[in-house]
Amino acid sequence: MTKGVDFEKRTVKPGNNGTFSGENGETLIPPAGWAFLPAGDAGITRRVTSSGPYWRVEIKKGRRIISLGIWASADLIVQAKEDVHAIRLTEGYKKKLASGIKSREKKQELYGNEFCEAVENFLSFHSQHKELERFLAKAIVAFAVPVGSGTVARTKMIPIEKRAELAVIAWMRHQTTAYDNLKIARIKGERRAVRRTLAQQSVALLIKYREGKFVSSDCPLQMAVRRLRAENINF
Repeated sequence: MTKGVDFEKRTVKPGNNGTFSGENGETLIPPAGWAFLPAGDAGITRRVTSSGPYWRVEIKKGRRIISLGIWASADLIVQAKEDVHAIRLTEGYKKKLASGIKSREKKQELYGNEFCEAVENFLSFHSQHKELERFLAKAIVAFAVPVGSGTVARTKMIPIEKRAELAVIAWMRHQTTAYDNLKIARIKGERRAVRRTLAQQSVALLIKYREGKFVSSDCPLQMAVRRLRAENINF
């Protein structure tokens, strides 16, 4: 059934030819006078959703549910944008924003230091490789910790010790193996199997450094470190 007007707060999925699919599979058309507000500005979106009916447009990407934005009264969206813009021009808002940025930066710095320590503990290199351990830890933190990196280091679902272990293995997969250039068959489970094999190779490589064994100059880890140092990357 197609509905032309429905003033409820609901979640919909994109359909065909400008229509949407409701929770029960029904076809929906946005009411007259409504407009689309793309996701991206949480302040405006909150003001709109707290002021009247709306449809939230969502899609599923893998296991994630992603909001594309909302449909709501065009007049309400215009008013919300004007109100939020006016608030953001005030000195009070600017001070609050600056304070929030400083607080997040401090929190990020503290987490980076904590994560770096966890990585060093996982690496646990022999005393003769401690300088390399510190360099690697900083490189891995730079790779895994930044906000928006999308790496396992950003999750709070597992202990930091496990996050550090997975981050090391992920970094080594990209830096010390040919993973990024591999042609992996589109077979279910194949990519996971390849990653498992490469992880085993990485762990075996790390054991040499933990036990203080001789490591040749053509060791993949040594080559990765030389490459980073040649690029003058500071961590």
